[in-house]
Parts: sequence; C-alpha cells; structure tokens
Amino acid sequence: MLQALHLHLEKEQRALLAHIEANLKSEVTLVQRVAEYIVSAGGKRLRPALVYLCVQLVEGQISAKEHEAAAVIELIHTATLLHDDVVDDSKLRRGRHTANAAFGNAASVLVGDFLYSRAFQMMNRLGHLRIFDLLANATNVIAQGEVQQLMNVGNIATTEADYQRVIEAKTATLFSAACEMAMVLQQQSDERCRAAYAFGHHLGVAFQIADDVLDLTGKAEEMGKNLGDDLAEGKLTLPMIYALQHATTAEQLILHQAVQQPEHSDMVKVLDIFKRTGSLEYALRQAQQANVQAKTCLRAFSPNAAHDLLMLLCDYAIARKS
Repeated sequence: MLQALHLHLEKEQRALLAHIEANLKSEVTLVQRVAEYIVSAGGKRLRPALVYLCVQLVEGQISAKEHEAAAVIELIHTATLLHDDVVDDSKLRRGRHTANAAFGNAASVLVGDFLYSRAFQMMNRLGHLRIFDLLANATNVIAQGEVQQLMNVGNIATTEADYQRVIEAKTATLFSAACEMAMVLQQQSDERCRAAYAFGHHLGVAFQIADDVLDLTGKAEEMGKNLGDDLAEGKLTLPMIYALQHATTAEQLILHQAVQQPEHSDMVKVLDIFKRTGSLEYALRQAQQANVQAKTCLRAFSPNAAHDLLMLLCDYAIARKS
C-alpha cells in the first residue's frame, strides 16, 4: 500500500523533502547535523501525505502553500520523535541509532525545540490565522498527551479510557490536524472540515492501537526498533490494560511485575497471558472499529483516486507489519 501511496505522491514527496531541507538550514552546525540525521532516516511520512491526499480529495490544486503546510506537519512530528526518544531512552528507530543515542540527550532535546520553533515560523509565513490556531492547539494537546502518558507509566490502575485519551492526544491529534488543515487551505465548508478532522482522528487511533500491538508481536527487523519497548518502559498499552482486567490473580501478579519492575519481567509469560486472555485480539478489534469509523467519515466526499487511497490507508493502518 505504501508503494502505491508514494507512487501517487512521488512529485509531492520530492517537493516536500526539498522544502524540509531548505528549512533545516542553521548557522549552528550541530543543529543542522542532528536535524538532517533524523529527517534523512525517512519514515512513512503519513501526516504530510494526508495533507496532500485531502487536498486532492476535494479536487484541489497543490501549490507552495500546501507544501509549506505539509512540511510544518512533518517537522512537528519529527520534533515529537526527538523528544520522545529522550524521554523513553530509546536507542533504535527506523533501523538505526536514535538521535539521542548518536548525539546525546541534550542535543536531541534542543534540536527538537529548534524544529518546533521553525515549524511555527513556517506557520506564520502561511499567513492563515485559523491554521496557526489549529496547529498551535494540536502541538499543545500532543505535549499534554505525552505528559499524561508519562504519569501513567507503571500505574496498574490505568483504564482503557485513560489510554484512549493519551493516544487521541499524542497521535490522533496530528493526523486530524493534517486532514483539517488541507480543507482549510482549500476553503472548504465547516461540514467538510469536521468530516476531515474526524477521519484523521479515527485513523490516528487505529494506527496507534495497531502500533502498540506490533510492539509486542512484530519482527524487529521489519519494525526497525526493539520489540517490547513499551513494556520495558512500563507503559500500559491496550493489550496490557485488557489482560489485567481478565487475568487470574496469579497472572495479575506477573503482569504487575512486568509493569512496575520491567527489568525483572518474563516476556514469554506475559505474552502467554495476553494470548490466553485474548488481549491482542481485543486491541485489534478496537483498531478495526476505529478503522470503520474513519471510512464512514469519507462518505462526506465524492469518490476519486485520493478517496481510494485514503480508504486503503485505513486498512494499512491496522494490517501493516512495521
């Protein structure tokens, strides 16, 4: 699916990369080195792709302002990755060392700040108050979601509702902002703006739940990162929350240790409990439900090539291997 997406947006992706590279220039050598390091790692670039596809969804024309908007979304996302890897002490992303592993935590945090501030400079150049407000709010919500996730680390009382609030904030927010921003740029109706926002929201939820399942069941060589990272960091994702609710008393003790003392946890036993309780299947059903909701939102738009790709993207979000 990604191959079809990149083929469809080949020209736009080249323009996006050129736009990003032009905005990474800095007189401070380390800033440019770290920024180029993480951007050159590639990645799916789904968020800027959503900007382009949503413009095409309403038969809009992609011009300099759309490239600027797509680059802003990607820089904000990249900044969050830099900060997340420091907070999580991650060592591997996209198959190579994280920026904090390569350059140190201090450089990663400060360059993340640089990317955030550069993104806001670019937003200002767009000269669109509604978009500035949309992305400023999104950035604030993402930060709050990350802090809430940090507060939930090791907390076995974390509920499914708590988890849902975190993933809506830290992941779905930027997906929905990318989709709504495209509608705003194309001067679409409030109804279409709301439909695009809702589509991005549900897609982001499906994507994150699937990502949390992959952290437990994927293959390291395909994921480009170490498996079980969430568990090792004491994060309660949906499979763990569901398993805690449906495990026996003896199994709960094993899961408690996995959450509160991850360095002493037995991953094989934990996965066996997940299997017995059906927690992985439950999580994937929730992702599928979000997938259906996302597709329903697309009914507000007429079918075309972009519409077809967005429908496929919904399925890819929960069927992907990395």
